[in-house]
Amino acid sequence: AFKDVALQLVGRLFDHVLTARGSSVTILGATSGDTGSAAMDAFSGLSRAQCVILFPDGRTSDIQRRQMTTIAAPNCHAVAVDGTFDDCQDLVKAAFGDEEFRTEVGLSAVNSINWGRVMAQVVYYVSAHLEVSPEGTEVDFCVPTGNFGNVLAGWVAKRMGLPIRRLVVASNRNDILTRTINDGDMSTNEVVPTTSPSMDIQVSSNFERLLFEVLGRDGSAVSAMLGEFRGDGSVTVPSEILDRIRADFDAGRLSDDGAADVIERMHEDHGVLLDPHSAVGVGVAERILARTPDGATPMVCLATAHPAKFPDAVFAASGVRPTLPAKLGDLLELPEHFDHVPDDLDRVEELVRRVLAVRD
Repeated sequence: AFKDVALQLVGRLFDHVLTARGSSVTILGATSGDTGSAAMDAFSGLSRAQCVILFPDGRTSDIQRRQMTTIAAPNCHAVAVDGTFDDCQDLVKAAFGDEEFRTEVGLSAVNSINWGRVMAQVVYYVSAHLEVSPEGTEVDFCVPTGNFGNVLAGWVAKRMGLPIRRLVVASNRNDILTRTINDGDMSTNEVVPTTSPSMDIQVSSNFERLLFEVLGRDGSAVSAMLGEFRGDGSVTVPSEILDRIRADFDAGRLSDDGAADVIERMHEDHGVLLDPHSAVGVGVAERILARTPDGATPMVCLATAHPAKFPDAVFAASGVRPTLPAKLGDLLELPEHFDHVPDDLDRVEELVRRVLAVRD
């Protein structure tokens, strides 16, 4: 997945710093499907880090789950949680908010709530821009996203001076980001399972970072807005703030049927198999381009993962069952190892303590 490059760097940075300090950390993360396996692979076998990843039980693809649960490294631990990704993410945030526990176990993060992840992903935009526009003219990017981390990296690249005209947020049916950007309607709905499960998110952590910037880095204003959002499940973004967001962002949504149509057309017309998340990005980009045709500015769609991570959805759309890369050829035969906990902070903290006790 697109997260692998960034997390391979983050894992090595952790190892370098921890070795220099002679200290250890406990990595606690939440995943909607892709971050977990990327993080566990990056930290696999590192002696100074225990990696505990929470994933929503039954809400990832089989391949996504197995990429976490078949890792045999003793310092990596996959944990199925009864709930959604938002529940998993809330548990991680609550654990970090428990100062006594955080200090006791030495917590650190690898989700895109870790700035190092976002920082590393800025490179994607620079690299793509150089390929598409070596002369340095403006480029648009369309980014399928649920937690706003990857597209935030694009916004950072733009702030650094990369000639990006606009960043298009592509959502599936769980479209809080699209509703927020288009209408100022930042309200949660029930998470709906889709064929693009890594985007089945209603509370996007990294959007808080954008709000912090467009609110003039006023932490109290951000806290007040998000406090209302958390308390009521909704908040209306003021028009002047929305104008600042829209200066850089556009947004659109695509249904599962729409994504399936894109997968089929891209395979028939170009011989390219897309995973459902990448298909959401392409479908939204097509709609945005049809709505605002100028013909001069190229649109780059960021892909998210290998299609073999979602074989059933890809096969249903294209009639082609994607094969796993050779490195993962035996994934379906490997034994799985994972814990299972309810959506309960005490149980998660108890599990982390148990993991550390075994290590010690």
